[in-house]
Amino acid sequence: MNACGQPASPEAGGVDLDLSQQLHEKKERLLQLLRGFGSCAVAFSGGLDSAVLARVAFEALGDRAVAVTGISPSLAAGELDECRRLAAEIGIRHVTIETEELNNPLYQRNLADRCYFCKTELFTKMGDWAERLGVAVVADGSNRDDRGDHRPGLAAARERGVRSPLSECELGKDEIRQLARHWGLPIWNKPASPCLSSRIAYGEQVTPERLAMVERAERFLRARGFRLLRVRYHKGDLARIEVPVAELPRLLEPSLREAIIRELMEAGFKFVTLDLMGFRSGSLNQLVPVESLQILERR
Repeated sequence: MNACGQPASPEAGGVDLDLSQQLHEKKERLLQLLRGFGSCAVAFSGGLDSAVLARVAFEALGDRAVAVTGISPSLAAGELDECRRLAAEIGIRHVTIETEELNNPLYQRNLADRCYFCKTELFTKMGDWAERLGVAVVADGSNRDDRGDHRPGLAAARERGVRSPLSECELGKDEIRQLARHWGLPIWNKPASPCLSSRIAYGEQVTPERLAMVERAERFLRARGFRLLRVRYHKGDLARIEVPVAELPRLLEPSLREAIIRELMEAGFKFVTLDLMGFRSGSLNQLVPVESLQILERR
């Protein structure tokens, strides 16, 4: 057992048996960095990156580390339950704070900088919470591979002094997945699951009603065995379903097709469509309005 009560990683001569020398050294550098924080609040979505960061923070800091999840209508209820289960498995203290990004007209308008306003709200609330409790550092799970991607939230983190230990230690997504598997975290192979607002086409207003429609539709499909999927909301209450190409035929089986149509219409959609190109993470980025790109360039 380590000092935090966690099982020690299997090692031989100080090197983890199932990690490369380079990844072992990065892990040790990450632990050293977090120990230097003294105390840390981890922005915890329950996804791969934040789970690994929470696991390392707990090993480095014990009860001086806490996982913080922001809750709002843009977080699916199932994701919150998973956050709680995962935090309990890691052993880290878990708290929730309510965020109010949906009250911000700049968030509601849903241009390509939407995530900036979401993260601004989250990190402001986390920063206030951390200051009240004397927690020294707020950290997020951004990693090396996020730097070249469309990530408006990175600007919000930078402006509020949020640290990104995984990125600072040059850890990329594949290495983070290896660490999660090494530690036996159940989400080591979990697909990315962005917030529900990411399902709403840019330029269409984000509302609690539309988020509820998307959540109900995706929950229905997951209950029928579809693991990797998105239900995108488009103008006119149109649903565009994305699943891997290999799973398209099953969606078209008469009984299931009819059940999907009935469920999504009851949820509030007026049109139900199937994307023949299959699942594509970030497919709505193809619809980014020109004015959104101009805003991002200025930021």
